Amino acid sequence: MAKRPTMQDVADAAGVGVATVDRVLNNRAAVRTATAASVINAAQKLGYYSVPVIRHRLTSKLPLCRLGFVLQKAGDSFYQQLAEQLQACTENAPQVRGRAIIEFVDDLSAEKISAAMLAMQDSVDVIACVPIEHPIVSRTISELAEKGIPVVALLTTLGAQSLAGYIGVDNRQLGRTAGWLMSHLVSSPGKIAVFVGSHRYVGQEMSEIGFRSYCRENPRGHELLETSINLDDPAVAEGVTLDLLRKHPDLAGIYDAGGGREGIISALRSDGQGRNVAVICSQLTPATQSALIDGVISAVLSLPVNAFCATTVETMVAAFQGDPNKHQHQHIIPFDIITSENIRS
Repeated sequence: MAKRPTMQDVADAAGVGVATVDRVLNNRAAVRTATAASVINAAQKLGYYSVPVIRHRLTSKLPLCRLGFVLQKAGDSFYQQLAEQLQACTENAPQVRGRAIIEFVDDLSAEKISAAMLAMQDSVDVIACVPIEHPIVSRTISELAEKGIPVVALLTTLGAQSLAGYIGVDNRQLGRTAGWLMSHLVSSPGKIAVFVGSHRYVGQEMSEIGFRSYCRENPRGHELLETSINLDDPAVAEGVTLDLLRKHPDLAGIYDAGGGREGIISALRSDGQGRNVAVICSQLTPATQSALIDGVISAVLSLPVNAFCATTVETMVAAFQGDPNKHQHQHIIPFDIITSENIRS
């Protein structure tokens, strides 16, 4: 029979003293929220008895914080990853009783994104949204801020003055890094295609600008084609990629600064076999992971989902606890460069 875990085991796992564990588990005295969370998590991993009861007793004293998330494309594996991790981070937030409300928007118009945010206003305290640059979206953010509901932008920022913050990568740096990679992947002069979902996404536009600026400053004889719009839609992206492959036999590279990555990969698998096309995509998903392993694409510039989601929830809780109009919360998350040689399954 396995030995029943003791307070000493929990203390060792949490890196605290037995007295601290006793105060947390038996509710004998106040303990810092972060320390209590560490003890509870250690106890749960060890299988310490009655952890759910203890957790409920501790969290019932915390304020309820309802976090709303407006994400895109319910069928996109990247946004599915985000939703799952945002849910977990919200539920485990140490300073509040977190409750996540997640909505997906498949129609990426300003009207639909704004409507999704407004529909949440009576059921959330803070909203995080993947926005597009549009007056309707900016007006909605201002209206929500006036009602005491701060809005933070995820992945792509915008110029709305009432925005409470931004969490994402440095998109211009992302694009320039893609340019550096492309210049080293493509040795002979050829044509390079660039994809964005929409120029309404400031982040994608900045990535495109960064890519083109690097290529312009470091000419290798490549011809950059006009940017293709794929609406972050795999079917559209597949059709555009197939068209490019047929029109340009000397196509040497593709940089996808937006979504639709599954469609690009599908087109390359069906019509690009044997073509030496260097492809740089965004976000590590099952499709891009498989394509990296198979050599269909060359590199992925990916947001570390766990760090991104943890920072997002921390930022939203901070906005919930304070005055969001005093300052903006901006967090730049370093991105990962992933190839077939460093991919993690």
